[in-house]
Amino acid sequence: MRKIFISVILGLFLFSNLYAAQSTIIESEGYACMGEDKSMKQTERAAMTDAKDKAAKNAATYIKSETKVKDSQLVKDIIEAYNNATVAVDKEIEKGWYTDPSLGKCYKVKIKANVMPDENSMKRISQETIDNPSAPLTVKVWTDKKEYKEGEKIKIYLKGNKPFYVRVIYKDTAGNLIQILPNPHRKDNYFHGGVIYEIPSGSDKFELEVNPPLGEESIMVYASVSQLGDLSLKKEGGVYQVRTNPKDIGIKTRSIKVKEVTEGKPQQASDYSEGEVTVKTGK
Repeated sequence: MRKIFISVILGLFLFSNLYAAQSTIIESEGYACMGEDKSMKQTERAAMTDAKDKAAKNAATYIKSETKVKDSQLVKDIIEAYNNATVAVDKEIEKGWYTDPSLGKCYKVKIKANVMPDENSMKRISQETIDNPSAPLTVKVWTDKKEYKEGEKIKIYLKGNKPFYVRVIYKDTAGNLIQILPNPHRKDNYFHGGVIYEIPSGSDKFELEVNPPLGEESIMVYASVSQLGDLSLKKEGGVYQVRTNPKDIGIKTRSIKVKEVTEGKPQQASDYSEGEVTVKTGK
């Protein structure tokens, strides 16, 4: 069985579990026309602002329609968190100029956006939704103990409030990225809600053993209700070496398939969650 040597003096996670930042992946279109008061650059910026505003609004509508919890205050808190969301553009799907018969020269942009609700609000809410499958996706991660010594083996546990897909990546002190789930011997990354899962376990062919070199390391967790986007990987024993540029991992992982808009209904979207925790190592 392959070993991945990890040096840890404090708990793998700073607390007994890890709160992962929640968000919603959604597609949106924005439009703007030049008129008599806008330059081409200003029009393009206005169209992007329109697309981001619509993404935030549609994400809030989606979350409201998908959240079936009976606690009216909790629902209110969730919606409020999304009303104060931040929107990041993961991808410009298409863009271009066109001529409108009545408005003249106009610009259109279609984006895939990552709509992130107010983080502090969601941290509080996640404590109440971890066992509620009708709430937005909440994934928690913890380990079997808080402190590890050289030679000890680490166990990671995952639990979500609803079925989810997950990717777990370990970053060592040298900056090497290793995908420990899914892996060559455990390709299924679909987990049921309300169930605690262990890593490594089952068909895994590696162990997380505490060993030098010492330094800062981290565990990155990515989860969604939809299948995650692909990364460039190379098989290395019981795990995968990640070849994707580190700055592109989040965006490529969020490249999930989003359903098309249905006439008369809000844009379909996908719950998403990701988090990264720094590991402090020593003897």
